[in-house]
Amino acid sequence: GDLLPADGILIQGNDLKIDESSLTGESDQVKKSMDKDPMLLSGTHVMEGSGRMVVTAVGINSQTGIIFTLLGAGGEGDEEKKVKKGK
Repeated sequence: GDLLPADGILIQGNDLKIDESSLTGESDQVKKSMDKDPMLLSGTHVMEGSGRMVVTAVGINSQTGIIFTLLGAGGEGDEEKKVKKGK
């Protein structure tokens, strides 16, 4: 399925099922609708259906970006480490 590039809120959907295993580890597909669970997260895959969303966060501000930053995988942390080592 298509990879979602950003976090967003579903505003129109048709039988949308998302694979969130990359974030949650849960292998079951999650059914999304505007009434129930409208949040779509970057790094997840669309497995069935279609939809439209309003983007709420991209890059380091998305849920995937926040996780990478907390794990120390962000580029900003590497620069700070180099400066500290040089002192």
